[in-house]
Amino acid sequence: MPDVSVIVIAYNDAERLPTAVRSVLDQTLQSVEVVIVDDCSKDRTFEVAQELAAAHPGQVRAYQLPENSGAGGEPRNVGIGHARGRYVMFLDSDDVLEVNACRNMVSAAEETGADMVSGLCVRLTKDTVQEKRNEWYPWLYSTTRTLDSVTELPDLFVWDTLSTNKCYRRDFLVDNELRFPKGMFYEDLMFIADAYMAAKKITLIPNQVYFWHVYEKAAVKSVTNSRHEMVNYQHRLEIHRRIDALLDRHGQDEMRAAKDVKFLKHDLVLHLRDLPFRDEAYRREFEELSRPYLQGLNREAYGKCAKIQAICAYLLEKGDWDNLLPAVDTLIHRDKLSAPLAERDGRVYWCAEHLDDEFGREVLDVTDLGYHQKPINKLFLRNELTTYEESAGTAKLGGRITNPLGIVKPEDTLKAEVEFRARRRSLQTFLFPVTTLRHDGETIQWETEADISSKLRPLGIIDSVWDVRVVLHVNGVRTQTRLTVEQSDLGGGALPVKPRLTRLVGDRIEPHPTAKGHLAFRLVSSKGDSDRIEELVQRGLHGRPGQIAKSGLRRAKALRSTLTSGETKLRLYHEVYSRLPVKKRTVVFESQLGKQYSDSPRAIYEEMVRQGLDFEAVWSYTGSPKDFPKGVQLVRRWSLPYLKALARAEFWVDNQSYPLRLAKRPETTYIQTWHGSALKKMGFDQPKLKAQTRQQQETQQKHLDRFDHFLVRSEHDVRTLAKAFRLQDRTLMRAGYPRNDVLVQARQREEEAGRRERGPLAEKLGIPADKKVLLYAPTFRTSGKASLFQLPFDVDRFAEEFGDRYVLLVRAHYFNHVVLPPNVEGKIIDVSHEHDVMPLMELADALITDYSSVMFDYALLDRPMLFFTYDYEAYVHEDRGTYFDLLEHAPGPVFRTEDELHAAVRELDAQGREFCDARKRFVAEFGEFDQGNAARSIVEKFFSGWSR
Repeated sequence: MPDVSVIVIAYNDAERLPTAVRSVLDQTLQSVEVVIVDDCSKDRTFEVAQELAAAHPGQVRAYQLPENSGAGGEPRNVGIGHARGRYVMFLDSDDVLEVNACRNMVSAAEETGADMVSGLCVRLTKDTVQEKRNEWYPWLYSTTRTLDSVTELPDLFVWDTLSTNKCYRRDFLVDNELRFPKGMFYEDLMFIADAYMAAKKITLIPNQVYFWHVYEKAAVKSVTNSRHEMVNYQHRLEIHRRIDALLDRHGQDEMRAAKDVKFLKHDLVLHLRDLPFRDEAYRREFEELSRPYLQGLNREAYGKCAKIQAICAYLLEKGDWDNLLPAVDTLIHRDKLSAPLAERDGRVYWCAEHLDDEFGREVLDVTDLGYHQKPINKLFLRNELTTYEESAGTAKLGGRITNPLGIVKPEDTLKAEVEFRARRRSLQTFLFPVTTLRHDGETIQWETEADISSKLRPLGIIDSVWDVRVVLHVNGVRTQTRLTVEQSDLGGGALPVKPRLTRLVGDRIEPHPTAKGHLAFRLVSSKGDSDRIEELVQRGLHGRPGQIAKSGLRRAKALRSTLTSGETKLRLYHEVYSRLPVKKRTVVFESQLGKQYSDSPRAIYEEMVRQGLDFEAVWSYTGSPKDFPKGVQLVRRWSLPYLKALARAEFWVDNQSYPLRLAKRPETTYIQTWHGSALKKMGFDQPKLKAQTRQQQETQQKHLDRFDHFLVRSEHDVRTLAKAFRLQDRTLMRAGYPRNDVLVQARQREEEAGRRERGPLAEKLGIPADKKVLLYAPTFRTSGKASLFQLPFDVDRFAEEFGDRYVLLVRAHYFNHVVLPPNVEGKIIDVSHEHDVMPLMELADALITDYSSVMFDYALLDRPMLFFTYDYEAYVHEDRGTYFDLLEHAPGPVFRTEDELHAAVRELDAQGREFCDARKRFVAEFGEFDQGNAARSIVEKFFSGWSR
């Protein structure tokens, strides 16, 4: 009796079957047999199977069904009946097993006594140049583990629905009468669901066991690549109904709910993507099939998938195709905004329809996506092609661009051009001006005639595909759109063109929709032999001359990659730039890793400018250089000019750290201003750094030892930051923070004048003179989606209660961002985009924070401070810890609930008086060196000799 029977099913796959069988025969576990089951193929598949059986008697057996079953289930059932091994595995004829798969899986089964063992499947797209590789839900297989029930890991049941990356005890299959549905697609889903529920023990191993080969360009599509066929969707829904019934019988409500989420996130999405290219009859049948199943889903599932996935499912259930098709456009292109949106009661919705349905309002609410806060140049807008006609070498094009929430106003100045761009990078682009452009409420309508035959000149062999974009300019601000096509046949022919190099591939250009529904053009031959010519060209490219040419191109690309790599830049910095002479009177400034023009580096720079010193300033930036000072050299962080500037500078001034791997020259002086006193434990006081090896700590210390001078604002900094960074006392400058000079000076002016000057920022932000200003500035949060920070209180409630007296400024950490609903506009303002927090603090009448170091700075103003520490236990005890107990030292009330926040704001004036002495003690302990002259004292110490 063999250890494993591998059942190989095949249909019309004579060419690939031997490779699949060979992957079994070559297993490192020798005791295996192959059971080939042919599903009544029309080619030589069964003959090949018989030849393999004859070549390997006793190890390979071949069987054929009398008639085609229509799917993979019945052939596998037949294979189970003929299997003789103690274990059974399944293999498709176009896939292969990893060479150690049988040994690893049997070994795990024997060790744990599992009914089934599952390993990692790897999906390989075989007809792509670099064989795209995708591991199938790898998080399930990060380590070896054994489950006594699949309910211990619902994600396994929900996501890994393959039957082929698993090894089953044959007795387990027989005793539980486990069989595949006959004649149905997605038979794996039902079979594996039954197996999961029946298994008393399941073992997962982290090894690769199965290579799933995908051929996207195959003439005959697999089930997964023929989703556009309605029977495909019918079978998927029926299988899901059966699995739902199975879960209901076992009382697995939690698993059923998780599976509903997966249906919305995965199964439905696969079919929705095809809808724009299907006709009306197909769409209506799809809707009728979907509606009853969607109505049976757990409504909570809609809140656990991506917003656009939930929107598409809801609109499909409602049969609202006018809003659904644009939503599918966004589903396919996640960055695209395809709907005009609607604002109601201060919330933003995908569309204006269905808002009388409470569930609809919940699903269609897209406020938190922040579309309403983005400027036009940050929006990728839907541009639907409405007109395409051809005449005498000219294409007449027209379309409508979505105008969400009327972001483009009727009075705005508009200009646009149609751009034809070769898909290959660094090739040609041709522009055609848009002749008609008008505002039409929820859309911008446009038309033009592009004389393609006269003006578009392709090279003719390596630029056979051209993408089309419309570039829209609104009051001089540019945004780029792609043309969405919702029909596969545009009704046009091919326009003649004159390629610059050769007409070998084509002398005409014809429109077609891309795989994702955008308009493109491709070169074709007037002789109708484009495909044959293209095939000859491809053969040449893949032949000996082509291989030589491509080898040279790869070497050139590799050289380019090497020259621009991080390692090459480091070598240039250390071996070339650092050997150049230091440029006297050159200072490189950087704030918050180049993200801002702010903080103490800004204060020092502006003091140097104020004193009229003769020096060359270089500012580093990351992202946009907007808002950085004019008239200085700006260098992008990690660029070659940046590295060269650092290597040759006489001074470095920053508040966090220049790239750690850049050594500082002895001739260069590094002034580290740092970015705040410490509540949270820093440096080597953090548990994760304490746990580092000696070598790792020495490397970290080497980076810190680059500091020649480190600014501190109190002896608290000396006891915490300096100690945590293991800095020598001679490095420390007890000068205070230059950035805080403006705060100290503001308090002094206020005390002398007896009143407060608001300054120009209040007018810039539109804050009425009769309203006080609150600043909410929380520390960095890592939870949530990407860098989105979810405010820990109801902004609508806050605005309603306090909006008549206060304006709340929300300043997120520079690693985070926030989204505010439009109904709080003017009452709550997001000021996270402001580079420098100092003017915001100077403006604010009170501060609301949590653990942020802004508390140490704002205290210098001697104004009320509130501490909203809603996650205190987790932050203090589960994170890296703190240097002192905020509850004991806070110069203001500390609270944890939203109701307490409201109560504290109501009693703000009383709170300010109550904690007056506490604020003074706080400043004495944590800001003793901040005297309002830090920038001047540092400039005088280091740069006073640079007078003009």
